Amino acid sequence: MYFCSRFLYKYTNMKVKNDRLEALRLIISSQQLGSQDELLNALQKEGFKLTQATLSRDLKQLKVAKAATMGGNYVYVLPNETMYKRVNTPNSIREMMKVPGFVSINFSGNMGVIKTRPGYASSIAWNIDNSDIPEIIGTIAGDDTIFIVIKEGVNYQDVTEALSDVVPNMR
Repeated sequence: MYFCSRFLYKYTNMKVKNDRLEALRLIISSQQLGSQDELLNALQKEGFKLTQATLSRDLKQLKVAKAATMGGNYVYVLPNETMYKRVNTPNSIREMMKVPGFVSINFSGNMGVIKTRPGYASSIAWNIDNSDIPEIIGTIAGDDTIFIVIKEGVNYQDVTEALSDVVPNMR
């Protein structure tokens, strides 16, 4: 009987902790809170009663940090987990379509770096790779950066002109 009740107690506490951690993630990703008191109050509103020490352990487990806002205040932020990224004022699809993905291009030697808006690099690199531009050997894309390798002896202006036919709003 002792084992069964102890197991049930431990299982219940783990479920409460997991629920509390999930609530903490959602609170941090949706609100700009700068103190543990504010976090404790937000968690209490969600039905979680805990001590400051428990909150500190939870923050450490989630690898929560503080980051500066545009206004200069410091708020809690989660590590880069896509599901929990804060979106203050999302643009409509129509507004996002008006803004080009291309930001800039810079060259050094036979290399170039194209900066894009977040999320655009892979599709722009795909367009470049599938356009058979003779001046470009290949690309490597991240989220907002494209690395291009240029054939030796090619003029940067020629590369830019060739890319402007493939990359919207590059001119």
